[in-house]
Amino acid sequence: MFDSNEGPVIGVIADDVTGASDVAVALRRRGLRTMLFFGTPPEGTDLPGHDALVIALKTRTVDRREAVAWSLAALAWLRARGAGQVYFKYCSTFDSTAEGNIGPVLDALADAMDVPMVAMTPSSPEHGRTQYNGYLFVGDVLLSESHMRHHPLTPMTDSYLPRVLESQSAYRAGVVPLAEVRRGEIGRRLAELRGQGVRYALVDAVEDDDLAAAGRALAGAPLVAGAAGLAGGLAAARPSSSYDDAPAPPLTGSAAVLAGSCSARTLEQVAAVIEAGRPAHRLDVLADPDEESLAKAALDWYDALGPGSGAPIVYSSLEPAALRRVQEALGGERSAAILESAIGRVARGLVERGVTRLVCAGGETSGAVVGALGVPGGVIGAEAARGVPWILTASGLALLLKSGNFGEPGLLLEASATTPMGVS
Repeated sequence: MFDSNEGPVIGVIADDVTGASDVAVALRRRGLRTMLFFGTPPEGTDLPGHDALVIALKTRTVDRREAVAWSLAALAWLRARGAGQVYFKYCSTFDSTAEGNIGPVLDALADAMDVPMVAMTPSSPEHGRTQYNGYLFVGDVLLSESHMRHHPLTPMTDSYLPRVLESQSAYRAGVVPLAEVRRGEIGRRLAELRGQGVRYALVDAVEDDDLAAAGRALAGAPLVAGAAGLAGGLAAARPSSSYDDAPAPPLTGSAAVLAGSCSARTLEQVAAVIEAGRPAHRLDVLADPDEESLAKAALDWYDALGPGSGAPIVYSSLEPAALRRVQEALGGERSAAILESAIGRVARGLVERGVTRLVCAGGETSGAVVGALGVPGGVIGAEAARGVPWILTASGLALLLKSGNFGEPGLLLEASATTPMGVS
């Protein structure tokens, strides 16, 4: 039913597309042959030799009932294909709200698998996310004092993760303190918490060695959750398979950038593209709140570009003040839905016009793009930035799906250049 050289298959359920890319590349770095799918694949999907299967869902901000249903369908598919360990991947900034969706999905997965305790951590030191005493830090500040406090869809105003998780779940949450992680006492602490009626244990980690220790302690756990860092720790705890060097994206053909994230880093990256003189078109949802006409205007603009102008950018990213004006006028959900639909239509039109390399910024944007294109999945290729791999599809399309906060300021510019970043 499955083909794995070393140990059981790791099956990953990711709550958004960019997060799936991040966790897939974390597994590949450790030598695991990793396949990535956008949505739960149909029955009969061809599965060549693999050690890890990653399913990218779009459940971070949907209704919790949909999030649960889609996640359970992914779980059933993975378990039917031999997944001996299931990993629920959420964002390293624990993106969610009091209504979910991390808690409801974890409750459903743990119930379906009859798992009494789930250990997890969103820590990702390489991206500046660390957990200490149950509090999540972004760089040197608490999550609630970071840019995430003002996130348009998932504002994070509480840094103490057990409290956040308990607001979403019917079960108790506790902490495995850093001192116990470093003394090798994770297993003892988990048993103690379980005896106290705690179902979810948030493991402190501030360095990669802490994640490695957690990975070793949780190597046999049937259900684990967290960001890509802990997934890498789990992969490191098992013998590596012989994965070939990651393939690079094609150097020929047209490229384009699509950006919808309003994170501070994406705004820097969009500005770098514009300042370099690349053609730029903004989707102005206030001026035209219709996805069809927004997309048509963008594609007409693209068709009018002259040769040699460089890879263009179509974006809806806005500074916080401008974003608030849009949300006040149209509502957050409505404006987001219009822009996601428009950018998906633009992506489809660009591919129809011969674009073979799409660089996408933002989890919701990336999800809209792969949904509009109907891309089933692809091979994890070379990284353009840490945690941002190229995804090479069977049709020849190369996708770079970037989480809003990831990458250096020049990432979008360099990844869409004639010789993409990450290619020697």
